[in-house]
Amino acid sequence: MLCGTDVCSMNFRARRATLPAITPLCLHKRVIKIYNEDNSSRAVEVTSDIAARDVCQLFAWKSHCMDEHCLTLYEHLPHLGIERTIEDHESIMEVTSSWGMDADNRLHFRTNFAKYEFFRKPLDFFPDHMVSISGESNRVLDHSQLVQMFISSSTCPEIHGHLHSKDASRKSWKKLYFILRRSGLYVSNKGTSKEPWHLQLMADFSDCNFFTVLSAKKLHGAPNDFGFCLKPTKCSSLRDMKLLCADDEQSRTCWITAMRLFKYGMQLYHNFMLPPNKQKPSPMRSISENSLVAMDFSGQGSRVIENPCEVLSVAVEEGLAWRRKSCHRLSAHGSPSASHTFLSSPAVHLAQPWFYGKLSRDHAQRLITQQGPVDGLFLVRESQSKPKTFVLSLCHTHKVKHFQILPVEDEGVFLFSLDDAQTRFADLTQLVDFYQLNRGVLPCTLKQHCTRTTLGP
Repeated sequence: MLCGTDVCSMNFRARRATLPAITPLCLHKRVIKIYNEDNSSRAVEVTSDIAARDVCQLFAWKSHCMDEHCLTLYEHLPHLGIERTIEDHESIMEVTSSWGMDADNRLHFRTNFAKYEFFRKPLDFFPDHMVSISGESNRVLDHSQLVQMFISSSTCPEIHGHLHSKDASRKSWKKLYFILRRSGLYVSNKGTSKEPWHLQLMADFSDCNFFTVLSAKKLHGAPNDFGFCLKPTKCSSLRDMKLLCADDEQSRTCWITAMRLFKYGMQLYHNFMLPPNKQKPSPMRSISENSLVAMDFSGQGSRVIENPCEVLSVAVEEGLAWRRKSCHRLSAHGSPSASHTFLSSPAVHLAQPWFYGKLSRDHAQRLITQQGPVDGLFLVRESQSKPKTFVLSLCHTHKVKHFQILPVEDEGVFLFSLDDAQTRFADLTQLVDFYQLNRGVLPCTLKQHCTRTTLGP
């Protein structure tokens, strides 16, 4: 599949039942560049029938990635300061053919855990106050069928709320009331009225794409950085784009997700349900967290701990007892004294995929947001304000929160703690393992760490 040292040939027949019987010689070819998060790139030879999913599968195979669903290609337009998710079924050649000859546009490859998360947890993406049934204000929404309503042609759900809008001819932003329906995006010229004579069609979805605006506040003077836009396919300037800005990340995600569902409909569900190229073992646990029970093994036998208040204290005591035994074993074999040292190697976290080293608060927040604002997405980094301390950056309810991990001395041994020494750990790896099963002082358990995608060898 490789041609040379830096060109990945994708001249293969895509695994789709609808692909006509045509020889590869009849397919038009093009060499494109795919950029990684670290700005490295690989050249890929694609044919006209290659979709974004095929490219992601190739890099998943080359980098031994376990989960292909979250791997995503992005269309990045630096001269406009915008980017969008390329849907799995979209043709790569069609996307790049809309670019100008001199444009410095790029295709980026990275992880997006929120790409299909709305199928699993629709309430996290569609707040009650933003969703209603068109013309049926008294109808109670069936949350279990929420996403099905968006992809079904028989129902007419709508998203509504205030957005900041900016015309290309003006420098100022204006807050207006918008309604998103299957037929397009409308703006009300009279308050929050939804009467037909008060609604003006701002854009339909037949020939436009939805982009996230990067640095909206800095580049366009937006009220905040939760900007997005509707861009016609052939548009290459700001003049023809519809610039909008939400009040928070959850609202922006709601608007963009609904637009994707309205435009692509059932195709998104097919993309979500399509099995991976090769069956791989799942990296997730095979049992539900709710089926785990707390056990006490400190006595002669074992017992189930039924008192929730006792669970944490028993876990901490067992952990500390195990660490002391480990320390004694190391000392007995001629290891250095544990006094004023860590019981385990203090550098054990350096090899962990969730540790990002010296990373700023803003950079950590941007990484988590880029990889999908889903509950439990996290990374651990060194604190820039307090030396020898660490920070756990965690996403919850579409917001990135930061928790300090402080060193704590216990009998001459330095441990780590998130909760003022109530719970202590010998190293960061034990701390992360614990909070993947126990929420503790965190708003949710640690579910998935930010991943570093690679383009393969």
